[in-house]
Amino acid sequence: MSISILVVDDEPDLEILLIQKFRRQIRDGALRFLFARDGVEALTILADHEDVDVVLSDINMPRMDGLSLLSKLRERGESLSTIIVSAYSDMANIRTAMNRGAYDFVTKPIDFSDLEATIAKTIHHVEAMREVQRRQAAAEQARASLSRYFSPNLADRLASSAGALELGGARRQVASLFTDLTGFTTLAEAIEPNVLGPLLNDYIVGMTDIVFAHEGTVAKIIGDALHVLFGAPTDQPDHARRAIACSLELDAFACSFREHWRETGIEVGHTRIGAHVGSAVVGNFGGGRFFDYSAYGDTINIAARLQAANKTLGSRVCVSGAIAAMAQDFCGRPVGDLLLRGRSEPIRAFEPLNPEKCASGETQAYLRAFEELQAGDCHAVASFAALVGRDPEDRLASFHLKRLLNGDASTVITL
Repeated sequence: MSISILVVDDEPDLEILLIQKFRRQIRDGALRFLFARDGVEALTILADHEDVDVVLSDINMPRMDGLSLLSKLRERGESLSTIIVSAYSDMANIRTAMNRGAYDFVTKPIDFSDLEATIAKTIHHVEAMREVQRRQAAAEQARASLSRYFSPNLADRLASSAGALELGGARRQVASLFTDLTGFTTLAEAIEPNVLGPLLNDYIVGMTDIVFAHEGTVAKIIGDALHVLFGAPTDQPDHARRAIACSLELDAFACSFREHWRETGIEVGHTRIGAHVGSAVVGNFGGGRFFDYSAYGDTINIAARLQAANKTLGSRVCVSGAIAAMAQDFCGRPVGDLLLRGRSEPIRAFEPLNPEKCASGETQAYLRAFEELQAGDCHAVASFAALVGRDPEDRLASFHLKRLLNGDASTVITL
């Protein structure tokens, strides 16, 4: 690494002495010297040579002295390491120079062994500062990339950890959440690009902002669909609770988003959400060419299929019993025991609700109706019919009523 030193002194003999003293370092390319006769000329040279690292300056010079030069450098925000040269008896000026940002000083007459040691120490300081700047730049670059996937706080932590996202995966306990905007492909074909762009951008920004607020990781964005992880890449003991809380807030945003665009005459579909918790292999599988933070395993597949199950059930949010059991203070309506594609055993699923809706009379009536369904009680038909009569928009109650009327009185639902 080459170090450039600007020498500011009105004594012409100093230039010859320095070149002779440091001729080996100059020949090897380790040092480069530039020379100015006073502070005015020094500022001109610095303007033309942004790669100067060290300034070696006398104090007493014509036009602009060394102390004034230090003040000018500080005003301009120059991050240069400055060595001041002055008579030993001039300690007041040396003290002033140090207060104005000088890194070190040498006294006249110059002892070149002392000067060499001082320059070596200053170069070491410059190299240390360069390394700090390099690491800061790398961290900023990493943070900019990571911020596409992770919440700002998490991105900061990962950017400062050199090995946090090395290639390869690790098995972790995670909560996996999938979202899908229904009918988006049809919508994209029906509206103009200048409308579609802002619509999709506003949707994705709104959804990812909510994910980041819950410190989730956006593992994938494919069109309008999101795959979100909690508990990766860093541990989150409450990952199940975060996923449930996030799913409810995503649902509320999506409903509000849908109403907003409906008022403009554009019909946006519902957002379907599914979530599950369990073991998965998580890591960066980009192969070094691009960043692809992904998760694989049965946990991920089940979350994706629970999201798709909403289409059959008529619900918007469907989560597994496993994640409901892990989430503190979970509140929701049981959906049934879903026999998902590719699985031999059904899993209990729930529709999560906020506390207010969970405590409502309609929810309590649904819970009683589901208990009757689960017990094989023939009164379940009348109970679900009453629910639909009070709220025809309760699609989950309508789904169960339709099944019961078709003679299917089991809680097992084959998808």
